[in-house]
Amino acid sequence: MAIIITDECINCGACEPECPNTAIYEGADDWRYKDGTSLNGKVVLPNSKEVDAEEAQEPISDEIYYIVPDKCTECQGFHEEPQCAAVCPVDCCVPDDAHVETEEELNAKQRFMHPDA
Repeated sequence: MAIIITDECINCGACEPECPNTAIYEGADDWRYKDGTSLNGKVVLPNSKEVDAEEAQEPISDEIYYIVPDKCTECQGFHEEPQCAAVCPVDCCVPDDAHVETEEELNAKQRFMHPDA
């Protein structure tokens, strides 16, 4: 399952540089699938969604840092635990019940975004 940042976020930014997938963005910032990944041009994501990796996407939150569920792998393939949660001073990086994925699915997503890792 992906991680979500709750509204208890104090916008400290500690989580953002820790994400190996560049799935964390400051509130109101646009995001792209290509940011921090090997994705380019038109791609079909593991969830079968077709996207342009280079196209700017609307922010998920305008107020606090947010995590893009399609890019979050809970740090599978990189670290033992989600790094955003490990560094968060207010424990607002928690599992997202709306985006439940198995360890296999998370690893497949990681390999898809970082085939050379």
